[in-house]
Parts: sequence; structure tokens; C-alpha cells
Amino acid sequence: MTDARRLLGGPELAREPRIGYGADYNPDQWPREVWAEDARLMRAAGVNVVSVAIFSWARLQPGPDEWDFAWLDEVMDLMHAHGISVDLATATASPPPWLTALHPEVLPETRTGDTLWPGGRQQWRPTSPVFRRYALALVEKMAERYGDHPALAAWHVSNELGCHNAHDYSDDAAAAFRTWLQERYTTLDRLNEAWGTAFWSQRYTDWAQILPPRIAASYPNPTQQIDFKRFSSDALVDHLRAERDVLRRITPEIPVTTNFMVMGETQAMNYPTWAPEIDFVSNDHYVHPGPQAMDELSFSANLTSGVAGGAPWFLMEHSTSAVNWQEINTPKLPGELARDSLTHVAHGADAVCFFQWRQSAAGAEKYHSAMVPHAGQDSRLFRDVVALGETLAGLAPVVGAGRDRARVAILFDWESWWASELDSHPTELLRYRQEALDWYSALLAAGHRADVVPAATDVDGYDVVVAPVLHMVSAERAKGLQVFVENGGHLVTTYFSGVVDIDDHIWLGGYPGAFRDLLGIRVEEFAPLRDGDEVRLDDGSVGTLWADPVDVVAEDVEVLASYADGRYTGRAAITRRPVGRGSAAYVATRLGREGLVPVVERMLSEAGVTSELQAPLRGNVELTVRRREDAAFWFLVNRTDRALPLAGVDGEVLASTGAGDDAGPDHLQPRGVVVLRRPA
Repeated sequence: MTDARRLLGGPELAREPRIGYGADYNPDQWPREVWAEDARLMRAAGVNVVSVAIFSWARLQPGPDEWDFAWLDEVMDLMHAHGISVDLATATASPPPWLTALHPEVLPETRTGDTLWPGGRQQWRPTSPVFRRYALALVEKMAERYGDHPALAAWHVSNELGCHNAHDYSDDAAAAFRTWLQERYTTLDRLNEAWGTAFWSQRYTDWAQILPPRIAASYPNPTQQIDFKRFSSDALVDHLRAERDVLRRITPEIPVTTNFMVMGETQAMNYPTWAPEIDFVSNDHYVHPGPQAMDELSFSANLTSGVAGGAPWFLMEHSTSAVNWQEINTPKLPGELARDSLTHVAHGADAVCFFQWRQSAAGAEKYHSAMVPHAGQDSRLFRDVVALGETLAGLAPVVGAGRDRARVAILFDWESWWASELDSHPTELLRYRQEALDWYSALLAAGHRADVVPAATDVDGYDVVVAPVLHMVSAERAKGLQVFVENGGHLVTTYFSGVVDIDDHIWLGGYPGAFRDLLGIRVEEFAPLRDGDEVRLDDGSVGTLWADPVDVVAEDVEVLASYADGRYTGRAAITRRPVGRGSAAYVATRLGREGLVPVVERMLSEAGVTSELQAPLRGNVELTVRRREDAAFWFLVNRTDRALPLAGVDGEVLASTGAGDDAGPDHLQPRGVVVLRRPA
């Protein structure tokens, strides 16, 4: 992570650490007379950083040999004059209409061969050499013109890479896919082995025969599908790297980032492999309504911190209130704007930014909320924006503090996500991320902190590791987790884990394959449940989705719960086995958030892990800790709509927000957040 002062202060403005605060700023949507008003309101709101020119390619380059930078020069100067740093986009996210008209061969194609036409955004192939040539020419112009500008704090490569064009099945993609496969496998014999092409007469005898997994008469080859997902993520990284290299060549002192989308079901980009390519991690996140909305926000922020290796990161986009792209777009309740923002800060964000500064009057996102709404500055929303700016200004001591390591980790693996949800599987209802989120929700409900980390993370130092649906497991990873357990760690895994290797080949001998001997159990045949079916356990919990009939094969396995009804009545459903100084546990069905709470409490109790919170905060409040050598910062986030007494916690109050102030200073307000500075 680049130094926060350098990032958020700019070359000439840096004085003291501060939380970055701002938004995407799109002045090219507005007449010039609005710009001065924008700058004034930004100062009033405490804005100190804006992202500019994200979708401005058509304005910056009106034609193949035409350039117009005068308006952007003016905006850059205006921001600098008002003490606002600029995260300047390379503007390559969406090509202008003249480019796609001149070169329709840059347009991406779907698996059915349909072309994605202009009229939206991101209408380009990640592997198109023609698009790459035009994009890098623009990047070079931008870097040469603005590399020395005093407002420039960081470069913002493209925007949400892969959001709409992650999987392109064009001829460009096919050629690049073959090259990627040759680098991965070297020989066709190795590829044929990995892809299991003896099945259905798929054996390849020439690299030119290989295509992306376009629409097929039946199920496409599963390993081909997995490799195409790997390739597609890597192709986007290759484009990121190409733009970054131009920027580093011309402006080596300016840090480079791009905004990830760690949220919801966005799965095409394997972000842990992207993070080393940029100077600091940025993320976009939008709340998805539902009973786990707050948990999902926290989970995503937590995972972003994991992708960043625990270092501070940049929240590039979220919403002040309603979005425009959900089925029903409801506004946020009082207190939620600050609570959502500070939850990200709690998990390591050193900048809080929104899409966007001023709500658009036209276009596809005109109903998406912004810092300045259609109603203008005389609005509750803008007053909340100003209040958040004041709150963030008081959190300057937190800047640069890393995430304090929890005693529990949840492993999250993009390749298991991809592989576990492929077609021709035991069930099409499995949702990998939902299972991981359920475990996280259960830990929150039980009052425990947990780190959500990429599966390749070194887990030494954690007491408990939860690996839900860790489906795709190499021999090395399986061995590493066994050593973790033998050395005193406690592993908990679930149904459909340890089933295949990295080529998507079954670990033979019975499930859960790679973990079978460690767990001391064996499953001969999967038993997914039909939608709506349930199975009861003898501990009172209810399972859905899946119900592995577990055979206990090691004498020292303890059965913690068994099926109480259905065809597997009396068979083990939850097991735990002592191994070395630790233990390995298995949960054979989906228990959901409520059903997992007692499981979590028992597993953590047996591992000697206790909650840091007392009643009534425990289970109602999320605790997250950031730490420096000289101080610890406790973020207490009220997950309820009622005031809660701050029992059992103390420290210097750096910030306090909420939906009301009638409960007194010794209470955590409804939907509120309190930030405490405590001794290290």
C-alpha cells in the first residue's frame, strides 16, 4: 500500500494523515457554471479526493486524430485550487462510438456468438490487439499531460475491469486462450490429460482445434470451462498490466490502482492474483437487500482486506442511498450512510468514496443516488454527507493502521467458487459464496471476529480455520491444512469440500477426497436435497440443500450430531476428530446462519476462543479492530435498530454516529457506530 499521505494529499498538499473522502466526479456531464459550485460544496462536505475522467474517452478523443484536454486541464486546476486530490482515470473503460464504428472487431462476443453492441459500456474485448493499441495511446497521452500536475494523487486504470466483458468468446479470445493454454500445459498430451479428453472423444491433436467453451450440444468439458475462467481473469489482468506499465514508465512516482468488485455474486475476477499488480487495492461495493445485507457488506469489506494482505485499501465506490439497478431500489434508512461507510473503514479502508458526486440528470444511472442529490444541498442526504465528512476527519489517527488479526479465519477460494457451481453437478442450487457468508453471519451472531482471507493465505497463527465448500484442493493445500491441524489448529470444513484437484479430477476413494483421512470419515455417494426439502438433526437444527450420508471410519471421531429423520436417520451429520494437537470437523449439510450459530459456539469453545464482547453487545454489535504499534482502534457497529448500552468496553471516543442521540453518550445509537482508541 502506498503511503496514505502521498495518495490522499498529492505531491504538494500532503501535510497530515487523513481518511480520503470523495466520489467519482463527472464534470463533463454538466455545464461549466456548475463546476465552481461543485468545488464549493466539496469543501463544505470535507471532500479531499475525487476520481475524474472514468467515462470520458469520447470527450477526450472526439476522433481518431483529435484530442480535447482543455476541459480536463480546467477541472484538474480547479480541484488543486480547492485542495482536492485527483485519482485520475485512464478513461479506457468504454470506447467511443467512432472507435467501434471504425473497428467493429473490438466488440466482444457471447458464448452463443452474439455481438455485444455499443450503447452501454465496456463494449470491448480484453484480448483485442486493436483495442489495446487505441487504449494505450490514450493512456500515454494522459500520462504525458498530467504526470506532473500537482493535483494528481493516483492513476485509476479503466473501471471495474470485467464487470460486463469478463467472458469474451470471440476469435481474438480463442487465439489468446490457445496461447495461454500452451504456456500452462506446454504439450497437448498434458492438456488432454488435464481436460480428461478421453471422455466423449474430445482428444485434441492440434492446438488450433481448441476453442473457448462456446455453446455446445451438451455440457462443455468442465476443465475447459475452469481453464477458460482462469484465462479470462488473466486476460483482464494482462490489460491492467499493459496500462500500468505505460503509467509507470512515464510517471514512476504516481501509484496505480484499479477498482475491484468484491461484492455479491461477482465472481469472474480472481482478485488475489490481481492485487500484486497494483500499488494499492481499491474496491467497489453496493449493498444487496435482504436479511444478510449488513453481513454481506462486512464480509466483502473483510475479504477486500484479505485480498490486500491486511494492508489499508481504498473504497472507490459505494452508494449514499438507493441504487438504480436492483429490482426495487429503496433508500437507506437514517444512520445507514455513515454505518455502511464506517464498516468499510473498520475493515481497513483509508478512503471512503461514492458513485458519484452529483446525481446525473440524464443517462442510465440518473436514479442512482449521489453525494449531491437531485434535490440539491438543501436535503437530508447532503446534510448526512457533510456529517460523514466531519466524522471521517476525526478518524485521522486510524490512517495507516492495519487490520488486527482475529483468531478465526474463513478461507475463500475463487477457483472453488467457479468449480463448485459448474453444470452437470449433484445440484445446481449450491451457492458457494452463500455458504461462506452463512458461516460469517453465524460468527457475527455469536459475537466473534473472523478474518475472511484468500484460500492460499498462510493460516499459521489462527486458532480456527473454516473452509466452507473448499471444493478444489491441491495435494499441497491438503497437506498444509493437515499440518495446521497437527500443530494445534482447528479446521472446520463442509459438504462438497476436498472433492477435486486443480484439474477438476475427482480425488478417488470416497469423499471428501483430499480431506477424507484427516477427518476420519467417508462418504460413498452425494445426497443433495430438492429445493424446499429439509432434514432434521438430533441437535434440533435443520439442514437444506445437501445431506451427506457420513460413514465414520476412524475410531477417534466424535459424532456431534446425527440425522433425526429421512433416509439417513442415525447417520453422522456433524463430526469432529482430534488430530495431533488440533482437530478437524465436518458439517455434512447446509445449516444456514441460525443452524450454524451453535456449531460455531461449540467449535470455538473447544478451541479456547472466546468473544471479546459481553451482553447485550455480543451478537448485536460487530467488533472490528485496527491496530498500530501505539494504539488499537475498536469499531463497534450496531447491527440493530435500537440503542445499546456500551457495556464492558472503554476507550477514547474518536467517532460516534447513529440514527438518534436520545439514548445518551454511554449508548451505541440505533444503526450507529462508535470508534474507540484503546491502548495497544
